[in-house]
Amino acid sequence: MASPVTPPRGMRDFLPADKAKRERVLGVIRETYAAHGFDEIETPVMEDFGRLHAGLGGDNEKLAFNVMRRGLDAEALRAAAESDDPDALADLGLRFDLTVPLARFYASHRASLPQVFRSVQIAPVWRAERPQKGRYRQFVQCDIDIIGEAGILAEIELLTATLATLDALGLENCRIRINDRRILLGLLEHFGFEASQNDSVLITIDKLDKVGPEGVVAELREKGSRPEAVEAIERFLAVSPPVLPEGVAQDAVADLARIESALAAAGVDGALVFDPFLVRGMGYYTGTIFEIEHPDFTFSLGGGGRYDGMIGRFLTESVPACGFSIGFERIIDLVADPAAGNVRSVVLVHEKNADPTQLLSLKRQLVADGVRVRLERRTKNLANLLDRVASAGFTEFAVVYPDTIDASTLPIKRLPGTESGEVVIA
Repeated sequence: MASPVTPPRGMRDFLPADKAKRERVLGVIRETYAAHGFDEIETPVMEDFGRLHAGLGGDNEKLAFNVMRRGLDAEALRAAAESDDPDALADLGLRFDLTVPLARFYASHRASLPQVFRSVQIAPVWRAERPQKGRYRQFVQCDIDIIGEAGILAEIELLTATLATLDALGLENCRIRINDRRILLGLLEHFGFEASQNDSVLITIDKLDKVGPEGVVAELREKGSRPEAVEAIERFLAVSPPVLPEGVAQDAVADLARIESALAAAGVDGALVFDPFLVRGMGYYTGTIFEIEHPDFTFSLGGGGRYDGMIGRFLTESVPACGFSIGFERIIDLVADPAAGNVRSVVLVHEKNADPTQLLSLKRQLVADGVRVRLERRTKNLANLLDRVASAGFTEFAVVYPDTIDASTLPIKRLPGTESGEVVIA
């Protein structure tokens, strides 16, 4: 018995209808981002091993797919495997996100870019995840970033562009949880945690949605955190909604208030939800952080934040940067196909021995009028054929007869099952 011919684990094929919908949704995202002044770029799927493992990608670096050096013979492979040099076997790797490549891109092309650069990057990335529902080893990220703007204007532009995109996709009732790393660190200091434990404490706090306050407090005690600090955070978590202690990260609190006021003045009121324990996993965030939430889902639909320290790793000076990413694989099944419109799509059903010149002439006439056309040979079971092309997104069909010359005389009919629907671009 032949083994199944399937893609590698955690990777997927897409049938034509699925691929078409993905591209249409990506088109809406691109169009909305462009309307907000962002320019699309493209970077290679691979970066240098050392760059991908330079401490910029956090835990994602552990999930990188590395590319073995070319030309290594058996002896060289053995020596490389025994070497202490981490990149002795590999010199390249597949990108695990789009932020590290963007930082390298900006450092490479800074002289050709505007002082404040608004970037769009939409592309696949690869991570050696354990495949499960909703988690893949190859997936698409949709990133917008603003580089060179140190003020909150960057956050405001990113938030408004993201909210406009969610609206354009028909994802209603989305809100954005927002926090600031300065507030998180200020709270930990106020509670009395040792600065050397900040990363470990934040990892535990990041589990709040999954294990609840009791679970967070229990884990902090298990880790040996100072009892006074654990008791302080326990009291803080018991108050709903939480109230920030006076004097904690006042600059960050003021920035968040200004961001919220700016969005409200722009007509985007009530879209932000302050969450003092929003952490996000990437350690490179230095200021504001945000996540998209929806009342119908327990998982976030995207997120981002300010990462002022990353690009400076490639340059001799610090460069402010902030970004937001929509989780494309998480939203693609939640949004309706944006294909509804007034563009026609017609299947021309012909006999086996139909004249190719006649068929191409009719097809050319329809295409010239903006119609999408597919030629299909008639089968014994016409109903099955029509069901198949309807499922592929076509909405009309016509049977071509030997004497049909002018496309305007084609007996075009609506496909079964599409009579009450919108005309669809397939």
